[in-house]
Amino acid sequence: MRLVSRSVLAVAGVTLLLGCSSSPRFRIDEGTPRRGPSSDSARDRQQGVASYYGKKFHGRATSNGEVFDMYQLTAAHRSLPFGTKVLVKNLKNGREVIVRINDRGPFKLDRIIDLSYAAAKQLEIIGPGTAKVLLKIIN
Repeated sequence: MRLVSRSVLAVAGVTLLLGCSSSPRFRIDEGTPRRGPSSDSARDRQQGVASYYGKKFHGRATSNGEVFDMYQLTAAHRSLPFGTKVLVKNLKNGREVIVRINDRGPFKLDRIIDLSYAAAKQLEIIGPGTAKVLLKIIN
């Protein structure tokens, strides 16, 4: 009986430890040399597909409580803190924009960020609707 109790405790402990672990939000670019403590923000990168949202949500409350304005340079991200500024680069045409995270999303699993209409327009993704992008945290 004592052997069973120890086995159950061991399995429960391992399960608890595995359940508490989390995967990193951003892939770290290992090829970027460190230049001291202030360069950490330049190393936070994520690559994937961006989409945008506009008229349907214009004037509605965002997840952080502010009113969504499709003409401001804002975005929705699943895990970055509200207020984080992110450089978004369209990998097809090289265009870049800086957005502030003020909402949660995107809700389609194949996407990493939902941009406001204004940000999407600057990146020239209004026509196609989506684009492969690189995100870099700048603050």
